[in-house]
Amino acid sequence: METKHIASFAGSPAPTTFIVNVIHVHPGKQEEAFAIIQDVVHYVAERKEGFLWSSLAKSSDGQTVVNIEAIQDAGNVGEFFSDPHFVEKFRKLDTVSKSEFHTYTVGDLVLPKRA
Repeated sequence: METKHIASFAGSPAPTTFIVNVIHVHPGKQEEAFAIIQDVVHYVAERKEGFLWSSLAKSSDGQTVVNIEAIQDAGNVGEFFSDPHFVEKFRKLDTVSKSEFHTYTVGDLVLPKRA
């Protein structure tokens, strides 16, 4: 059986939109913040067509968690936040962190150029 992959890399910029959540955790709350954003992202991945993929990471200094998420269109952000269950899950981050997110569109893709 052939598997169809949704996420892939291309040799030139694609009109992908990224959401970057930077979560500045309260002292000792990195694991809890990670679990909360992980729950949020899995919720979106299971229910929202505009979701493409996400990469979640914890900083080695214990101070931040980051979610780099690819979505189909900047309009998907409004769709996600119009879901009351999503908003309830996302707001849990406020109990363990101060977070921010920004929306980006790919302008350049840089790949290794080694001989």
